Amino acid sequence: MAVELRNPALALATPATIACHLGRIRTHSANLKLSIGPSNTMSQAKESQSQETVALELNQALDSGSLYEVRQLLKSLPSSSIAHLLESSPPKARNVLWQLIDKDAEGEVLQDLNEDLQSEFLSELNAQQVVKLTEGLETDDLADILQQLPDQVTVEVLRAMDEQDRQRVESILSFDEDTAGGLMNTDTITVRRSHTLELVLRYLRRHESLPEMTDNILIVDREDKFLGILPLRRLLVSDPNTTVREIMREDIDAIPVDMEATRVAQLFERHDWVSAPVVDLDGKLVGRITIDDVVDVIKDNAEHALMSMAGLDEEDDSFAPILKTARRRALWLGVNLMTAVLASGVIFLFQDTLDQVVYLAVLMPIVANMGGVAGTQTLTLVIRSLALGHISQSNSRWLLVRELGVAGLNGTAWAIVIAAITFAWYGDLPLSIVIAAAMMINLVVAALAGAYLPLFLNRIKIDPALAGSVALTTVTDSVGFFVFLGLAQLFYL
Repeated sequence: MAVELRNPALALATPATIACHLGRIRTHSANLKLSIGPSNTMSQAKESQSQETVALELNQALDSGSLYEVRQLLKSLPSSSIAHLLESSPPKARNVLWQLIDKDAEGEVLQDLNEDLQSEFLSELNAQQVVKLTEGLETDDLADILQQLPDQVTVEVLRAMDEQDRQRVESILSFDEDTAGGLMNTDTITVRRSHTLELVLRYLRRHESLPEMTDNILIVDREDKFLGILPLRRLLVSDPNTTVREIMREDIDAIPVDMEATRVAQLFERHDWVSAPVVDLDGKLVGRITIDDVVDVIKDNAEHALMSMAGLDEEDDSFAPILKTARRRALWLGVNLMTAVLASGVIFLFQDTLDQVVYLAVLMPIVANMGGVAGTQTLTLVIRSLALGHISQSNSRWLLVRELGVAGLNGTAWAIVIAAITFAWYGDLPLSIVIAAAMMINLVVAALAGAYLPLFLNRIKIDPALAGSVALTTVTDSVGFFVFLGLAQLFYL
């Protein structure tokens, strides 16, 4: 056969259906690009209001015990909205809502939940129930769910699947979930470059639908090595007697199966892709990644960067039980306690100086606080640049020099300001000089720490977003206190 279909159950019915689907793809892509526009902001506001209204109606129905009304409301909502309601509900209401969800919709809802809730609901199911619940899900979504299960249960679930589905899921589970292999879906349509477009269309008409987000047909040779893509928009408007070779695109680089998920997201953003092929180390096609999965990666990365600065997990449940939440936060609070003790130890070294010049204690927090803010600005910029892939060995030195220059200018300006304020308060020129010099030094040190700490942590495979803020606070507090009190001791004792 000249044309191969990797998943025969998922292909195209008619050329008209292709055109219709292509229109939906383009509309979807346009909507993504317009997501920052004012019209979309209004749409999001209306959607938010709608969700709040539904949530209020559900709560009122739950409080009144009208479970039939709750069930009917849930049936009218898409799976993503139901998942949002579950994540926004306290445990008692959440359990009732889960029981009232239509059984055919549970799998779709489950894939939209955060990992904490997925694990909670899955822990109450046996292998057969998981198989039934996840029936019909995309291979990559199913693999994501199975990764939340204990290994023994995962094995049982795989055994309960048919041979074809099991092989597809196992191929994805063999890769790390944060790589292209973990993101990809194995449902792909492939053709050979030597055949005509008429043959391709005739073969596709024998099937009912395309895999989700199909904007290209992938071209491979007899050994399944990736050769290029055949865009649907060119397939539909070209002469049927034209061969695939004549209109295919060969300038497309496939994504290596071991590429990091963040790097995949960067490529999708840079090239405005809807989907992209994935190949193994030998260049053989193993699957494809679609924009919906990339959006999840971008969302997870943004949440991770925000939550990690407070020592929290992006998958933390907002309505988790007290003991579970307290246990998760305790470790980070302990780490911060140790850093605070270290900073207090620096102050203890200069206790005699503080006894002699009591008003040093009034001014001391200003130096540490200014250093902390300046360092955080640099730290945040560098972490963002690392996430976007902007920083390399060739430009890191330039970035450091730039940050030192900024710190020097700001340090000079604000040192003059705080010196004037201090002199106005206490009329003490030596003290004004001490605090000005301490602020200058601490802002420069903060810039160095803010620039180098995330680079160092990234090099030793520690998440800069998680550990960077604590390390920076330790440096700026300790250095700020030490320099300020040390200089004061030189002047006053």
